[in-house]
Amino acid sequence: MDQQVEHEVIVYSTPTCPWCHVAKRYLTSRGIAYTEVDVAADPAAAMEMVRKTGQQGVPVIEIDGECVIGFDRAQIDALLGLD
Repeated sequence: MDQQVEHEVIVYSTPTCPWCHVAKRYLTSRGIAYTEVDVAADPAAAMEMVRKTGQQGVPVIEIDGECVIGFDRAQIDALLGLD
């Protein structure tokens, strides 16, 4: 029996970041719902992202409180329990 587990996924991104678009397309293609946070338009969110990760680069994908820096498909899949 295959059961879909709900995960809390936040994608910190900017509109001009090509890897952000890749990450969002990948999550969508796997049926993963996520909240997008545009750190270019939201300075407070950008500061929160840096506080959590120590990184200023995007994408940062937060999955159930764990941050993935960049589009690291293997780490994303592991945190989401995907094959």
